[in-house]
Amino acid sequence: MDQLTASDLSRRERQIMDIIYRHGKATAQEVLDEIPDPPTYSAVRAALRLLEEKGLLAHQADGKRYVYLPTTPRRQARTTALRHLVRTFFNGSPEQVVNALIEDGQTSPAELDRLARLIEEARNKEEVER
Repeated sequence: MDQLTASDLSRRERQIMDIIYRHGKATAQEVLDEIPDPPTYSAVRAALRLLEEKGLLAHQADGKRYVYLPTTPRRQARTTALRHLVRTFFNGSPEQVVNALIEDGQTSPAELDRLARLIEEARNKEEVER
């Protein structure tokens, strides 16, 4: 199966995946306790089974309950989601992403300094590789 992206999931499936990634693992009850505008317990269980069928989750038995874990490491999922976001909303341009973050006024001076250092490090690394 090709790698699924967040856009391939329903809103509810994305909410469930967000909860599981935040915690690293979760039971159906834990998902239900955190999900906005919660559906029924049965609906959460059905969604978890569907996400497992899609290959995004696996489960481990813990007594009578299942604990669900993501099948893709958080770092890899984050990279895939970020690439999709940059392609979809920023025409593939990291510059447009950074500009949008800076323009919203939520970036602290310390974060701007860290961004400047990251950019400088990337420049230096590229020069070394040439």
